Amino acid sequence: MAKTQKPPAVEERTVEDRIEELRRRRAAARTPGGEGAAEKQHDKGKLTAHERLDILMDEGSFVETDSFAVHRAHDFGMADKRPPGDGVVTGYGTIDGRKVFVASQDFTVFGGSMGEVHAQKVCKVMDLALQTGAPFIQINDSGGARIQEGAASLAGYGYIFERNVRSSGVIPQISVIMGPCAGGAVYSPAITDFTFMVKETSHMFITGPEVIKSVTGEDVTMEALGGAMTHATQSGVASFVGEDDEDVLMRVRYLLSFLPSNNLEDPPAYASTDDPERVTEALTHLIPDRAAEPYDMHEAIRYVVDDGEFLEVFPLWAANIVTGFARLDGRSVGVIANQPKVLAGTLDIDASEKASRFVRFCDAFNIPILTFVDVPGFLPGTTQEYNGIIRHGAKLLYAYAEATVPRMTVITRKAYGGAYLVMNSKHLRADVSFAWPTAEIAVMGADGAVNVVFRKEIEKAEDPAGRRAELITEYRDKFSTPYAAAERGFIDDVIEPAETRPRLIKALRMLSTKRESIPARKHGNIPL
Repeated sequence: MAKTQKPPAVEERTVEDRIEELRRRRAAARTPGGEGAAEKQHDKGKLTAHERLDILMDEGSFVETDSFAVHRAHDFGMADKRPPGDGVVTGYGTIDGRKVFVASQDFTVFGGSMGEVHAQKVCKVMDLALQTGAPFIQINDSGGARIQEGAASLAGYGYIFERNVRSSGVIPQISVIMGPCAGGAVYSPAITDFTFMVKETSHMFITGPEVIKSVTGEDVTMEALGGAMTHATQSGVASFVGEDDEDVLMRVRYLLSFLPSNNLEDPPAYASTDDPERVTEALTHLIPDRAAEPYDMHEAIRYVVDDGEFLEVFPLWAANIVTGFARLDGRSVGVIANQPKVLAGTLDIDASEKASRFVRFCDAFNIPILTFVDVPGFLPGTTQEYNGIIRHGAKLLYAYAEATVPRMTVITRKAYGGAYLVMNSKHLRADVSFAWPTAEIAVMGADGAVNVVFRKEIEKAEDPAGRRAELITEYRDKFSTPYAAAERGFIDDVIEPAETRPRLIKALRMLSTKRESIPARKHGNIPL
């Protein structure tokens, strides 16, 4: 009888072996683009996906998810190229001790292109952010949809867009553009609340320079078409611009210090070192004696808020209106202010859109709104009328009237006509409205009003110029004075400029328990 041969012994893998394999895989996942990939990023003036998260997140707090995920495509040479992570680093951690979720695209892997698994990873952390009530930050550095995966890559964008919309007004969403972001990919940043860009290394556009040249004949560079400064000054796409990756990431951290984690929380409050009773005499001399002379509204804001600290949003776009975050008595407030230095502070299409979107963000996230008013009207001209200033101006009116957060207004100088009504007037249910003695609240300026009402009388006068001057003075004393509005309750008080800060802080404390009910409805129909 033949002897049975003993099967060869199976080599058992020890726990130590398995742990060592895990460590090797983790190390490979940290540099999925292979040797030299990080250096190529650095040569372009950019950091790697992981390096960006090291700066953005609190030290040691980041927990990566799906680091071993790989694509499932097998066509067009993809079968043998399956780097871990599939071109995006996702996970969660803390910023200043507060939970956030992040997705950082890795340009060293397939140019950061969006594939099916790539999108699934992003969607997973977006879902977690919404479910746990934490901000979501997307760092974009991608060549666009992954061509080799066809419709699946396009579907990935759609899944992300849907989550952007579902999360809007529920959790803060921030886009950080740190490389290319083109085609359909740009719509996710367009939906999010704030977009950061880096000078010279980040670009956004629907169609690139080559396509534009072939279709329209226009010859334009990537920087001129979709660079950071273009979107910060011309299109109004970039909320903030930084000098380099590190600068932008630190700005993101700073912005989050003003925001709540979700719509059910109040913004973080800090013990203020600035005296709430501080009186600022410099405000007394801020308004020029001549009504036509400009001044910088930034000064008024900084004199009033805690420690003069003001984070301006869209500082380079639609500069005739100022928007940004500050603190009063340690509490976050959203500030909107006309800027007399630019277009005399008039409201135009861009200013109306800029301010209305900011008002709606503040209202969604329980941030009180402080408005400084010096507005002579809407910008006149056929360009504005033909492009829909009526519709766009109505957006700002709608946004203010819809807002239920505490709303305070300070009228510093001109408040004329429909523009006065739009800028958080008492007639739109502003909670507190103050005016400085320099305020002029009227249908129009004295010069224009006299020309309309008393034109014939002036023409018949023996001294037309003298009579006109008399009528202007009379009109200002009778109609433009803030006391006329105060008599009718259209403003709550006329205050000395120097006492603006303590009066606003008292008002904010009073409004801290404000509750307002609104009619039941699915949603309103803002004039988009």
